[in-house]
Amino acid sequence: MQSAVAEGVFPGAVLLVRFRGAVAYERAFGVAASLPVPESVSPRTIYDLASLTKPLATTTALICLAEEGRLDLTTPLQALLPELKDSAIGQASVGHLLSHRAGLPAWRPYYERLCPSQRREPGPEGVERTALGLIREESLEAPIGVQCRYSDLGFMLLGFVIGRVSGMSLAHFCRERVFAPLGIDDLFFLGSDGRPIGRAPDGVNLSRIAPTEKDPWRGRMVRGEVHDENAYALGGVAGHSGLFGTASAVSQVSGCWLSACLGRKSLLSPEWVTSFLLGPDRRPGCSWVYGWDTPSRPSSSGTYFSLSSFGHLGFTGTSLWVDPGAELEVILLSNRVHPTRTNEAIRAFRPKIHDLIYQEFVARSG
Repeated sequence: MQSAVAEGVFPGAVLLVRFRGAVAYERAFGVAASLPVPESVSPRTIYDLASLTKPLATTTALICLAEEGRLDLTTPLQALLPELKDSAIGQASVGHLLSHRAGLPAWRPYYERLCPSQRREPGPEGVERTALGLIREESLEAPIGVQCRYSDLGFMLLGFVIGRVSGMSLAHFCRERVFAPLGIDDLFFLGSDGRPIGRAPDGVNLSRIAPTEKDPWRGRMVRGEVHDENAYALGGVAGHSGLFGTASAVSQVSGCWLSACLGRKSLLSPEWVTSFLLGPDRRPGCSWVYGWDTPSRPSSSGTYFSLSSFGHLGFTGTSLWVDPGAELEVILLSNRVHPTRTNEAIRAFRPKIHDLIYQEFVARSG
């Protein structure tokens, strides 16, 4: 970790390892910010979790709704989002989106069209309707259910689905149904105005948040607002990105999934967690289950994590991998995009740190 800081993989990071139910390692390295002046980092530093939002918030919210009988993964999107009726993507199901099998493109610069000056309708409802209209017009890159194609757009739709089914925003549903019952304060969304959404009323010290990139679109260093431009344009709360948190807070949600996976007491149903982690029928070259990735070759989880492992990466430099058989959870939070996203050295670093952790804890324990 110290070498990674010295070599510029990231300015700083927090590494947390939980092994057999106990925190075995938790330490901060480097700095939270290098510009305009260096700032210290600590285990309490809050990071933009980027696509960890997908499993920690969106997927966890969906499994809660499914467990409560309020949502069926086979339901076509057009039945939940009438704006998609008679469109190509409207035929896809919730399960297709969750497993990245809906055929949607990976990403589009919707933020350029979601700005207030470009929208016909004002307010959050106008933003949602505009986004739905843009996704509705997308041509599918593969037939529904045939291929795995990782897509932010699919998880944007899932965020809207949660709002329609639950009657509240993704942020507020996660707070009420998941984060508060688990006693988690340091997982929350930040609105485009910088105010926490779906968090305990005492607020948050924004100076604890590590900055991300000097963004040419916004014309400033991004701090206290989501790095992902589409999530920012959607108001800060989106199904694909927008969650902020500490390593410890992330581990509380991952531990909830792991406990259920092992058949232990958990906020989540063991039967539903098992179903989500099995996912749909596997196809060659597809490592995605419902909301989570599994080890492929090569994998960011390295070479030792078992095939029953599950995890996810975040564009800003975050990752989470869980190996149920070894009862091992590894959370790495960094802001490798600070001050620029062109730094991709973390790709080679991730497998190495996971291999080392596995050797140090699992292999040595016998």
